[in-house]
Amino acid sequence: MILRSFLLTLGQLGDPRFRRVLLLGIGLGIALLVAFFAALLWVLNAAFGPEATLPFIGEVTWLNDLVSWTALISMIVLSVFLMVPVASAITSLFLDDVADAVEDKHYPHLPKAERVSWGDGLRDTVNFLGVLITANVLAFILYVFFPPFALFIFWGLNGFLLGREYFTLAAMRREGRAGARALRKRHLGKIWLAGILMAMPLSLPLVNLVIPILGAATFTHLYHQIQAQDPSGQRHRYRES
Repeated sequence: MILRSFLLTLGQLGDPRFRRVLLLGIGLGIALLVAFFAALLWVLNAAFGPEATLPFIGEVTWLNDLVSWTALISMIVLSVFLMVPVASAITSLFLDDVADAVEDKHYPHLPKAERVSWGDGLRDTVNFLGVLITANVLAFILYVFFPPFALFIFWGLNGFLLGREYFTLAAMRREGRAGARALRKRHLGKIWLAGILMAMPLSLPLVNLVIPILGAATFTHLYHQIQAQDPSGQRHRYRES
């Protein structure tokens, strides 16, 4: 089911409407990555002063160097971590557009879905970003004590969180918040696995720029497939706008 959802997403890359959203998502992803990178430098400078040792980079004599000739390399390396909150932020902004393009092509028989309001989307994004950042900061404790398993902890944690968010937002358009939450609980294992498969390529610099939009489309397909097979009768309860 997850593989089929992803293959359907790849098959729509030739759709001009879908490709437009993908390019917008890449552009916004770069902008947000720069913003998160700048915020990280500010925090490091405030916490440790102009000298620090960064993971995967080593000792940095002057943090100012990171905003000069080494900035691009440093940002690409740190995107392994920074693209997780970027992916979360992009979701609420583009999921409706991605889902509309997917549903118009693959599920044209469905009534128009109810779009999440800008205020609700912003509130959900801010709340989830707080949970995501807090969880990843705390996870660094586990990375220190279990370094051989750090990457697997990273994938498992962020796979759970991203899968939860992406599926909820995709389902909420047609099930409402309570219905989306109930459907997610009944299929948590499958959604978690899909989230892990999304978190893994987010760890690949440059490749990770296309993952948020492709993930939004994949979770839209996954929602429809889960909803169609759900034994609770949810498949007859699409909400009309």
